[in-house]
Amino acid sequence: MGSVKEDFGKFLKRGDLITIAVAFMMGAAFNALVTALVADVFNPLIGVAGKFDFSTWTTTVNGSTFSQGAFLNQLITFVIITLVVFFIIALPYQRYMDRQAAKAPKAPVTTRECPECLTQIPLAAKRCSACASPVPPLAAGGALA
Repeated sequence: MGSVKEDFGKFLKRGDLITIAVAFMMGAAFNALVTALVADVFNPLIGVAGKFDFSTWTTTVNGSTFSQGAFLNQLITFVIITLVVFFIIALPYQRYMDRQAAKAPKAPVTTRECPECLTQIPLAAKRCSACASPVPPLAAGGALA
């Protein structure tokens, strides 16, 4: 066991911590980029079509100002980031994992159903452990005799 300084140094140099830090910084930069895209491109396009600017859309009630336009900008930003993360990261990763699972060898079958109570029992069982009914033996190929 090393000193606290050595242990802390090892902790900081671990690969997964560095990966998380890089991912966090990339996420922050991407968020800033999408926020600018929504504020500087999408909102003016919506303003051209509808002669309306979300960023100035506010409501004042009893001296309190509600900025529903700023909220709408953030909502659009969230939707865009969510879609990008889904289509660029989550969907390809899920397809990759599905392909890997399809390539993996199937585990051998070790159980079968009791014909009386449908409980899973070992292949070699002669009686069901749940209902105690006799179970027909398996043939050499693994099918019921």
